Amino acid sequence: MADEQKIKEILERGVEDIMVKEHLEAALRSGKKLRVKFGIDPTGSKIHLGRAIPLRKLRAFQELGHTIVLIIGDFTATIGDPSDKLSKRPTLTEQQIGENMRTYEQQLGKIVDIRHAEIRYNSEWLGKLDFREAARLADSFSLQQMASRRNFKDRIDKGEEVSMREMLYPLMQGYDSVAVQADVEVGGFDQLFNVKAGRAIQKQYGQPEQDIVTTQMLEGTDGRKMSTSWGNVITIVDEPADMFGKIMAINDELILKYFWLCTDVSQDELDAYHRRIEKGANPRDIKIELGKKIVALYHSQKDAEEAATAFEKVFSKKELPEDMPAHALSKNPITLSELLVEAKLSISKSDAKRLVEQGGVEVNGAVEKEWGKEIAFKGGEVVQAGKRKFVKIIL
Repeated sequence: MADEQKIKEILERGVEDIMVKEHLEAALRSGKKLRVKFGIDPTGSKIHLGRAIPLRKLRAFQELGHTIVLIIGDFTATIGDPSDKLSKRPTLTEQQIGENMRTYEQQLGKIVDIRHAEIRYNSEWLGKLDFREAARLADSFSLQQMASRRNFKDRIDKGEEVSMREMLYPLMQGYDSVAVQADVEVGGFDQLFNVKAGRAIQKQYGQPEQDIVTTQMLEGTDGRKMSTSWGNVITIVDEPADMFGKIMAINDELILKYFWLCTDVSQDELDAYHRRIEKGANPRDIKIELGKKIVALYHSQKDAEEAATAFEKVFSKKELPEDMPAHALSKNPITLSELLVEAKLSISKSDAKRLVEQGGVEVNGAVEKEWGKEIAFKGGEVVQAGKRKFVKIIL
């Protein structure tokens, strides 16, 4: 791809907003090597496709020879990013954060060239700030500015608590830009307040204000914004079959958006998919092509083909998966909710209850709707939870 086309991709593909577009465009064409910052808090152990969108934008900068600065927020994760949160986010312990970020660099390497990236941990500078410096940071914003932030304002209007801890977060993320002397910051659109804070704080410290590229948000498997907190995620380290199955479960109206934000298809290819849908093509067939492309990106083409074949066998031909795990009961009889939790088909009894009441659990092909019902198993029964999870009962 010619440099001009790559610049166009950076400025347009999957972009929600740019500040300041004219300045960034001129910098990209000038040949100046930019320092492009992206921060990620290890609030979960796996990076999902929504978070991969700004990472893919970083890769585009990298392909033009710019330096990408990946900031792993081991300090800010202890504070908790309030962006787009409707209630106070719980704090994480250092132990939880350490466990979450154990494989982060490996995961980041699936998208960007880690060998030519600058990787920093913001505890390096935030852990050393004293109250004098914190006061200088706080002087960058007024109480009115913080209180007018949309999600803060909504919570205040409802009489809900907004902690001072949460108000500190954008100051810290903004200081990251000072610490690494960022020319550009990339982030999801939900990060707009935080990345704008970087401009204000750089100005406070006498640095040139960074340009900002915010990317479009991606909906998850339930149609809401993809979020680790909501569990509606497709992660880049999901097993191929699980990744493929989750992609097949997305709403049909999201197919083109997923192609554009999560794959490398060109505009012409996207337009061709659009025409096929408009002419009445089965969305399921196009979704299979989408699933293959995404699985191939994070695994291999062979994995993608095998995942599609396995999906066809289980869901189209109604065959059972060949590698179905076995589960030995802890007791017999056992309630359905207890079984689902101990067989790891549900994450909790409340989740199991919801799944059963929605008709999402079958025993030997028969739907069960009583979550508290005790079942006496004889061994060999197949329990299915949702569309993709199966176990065979052994005694």
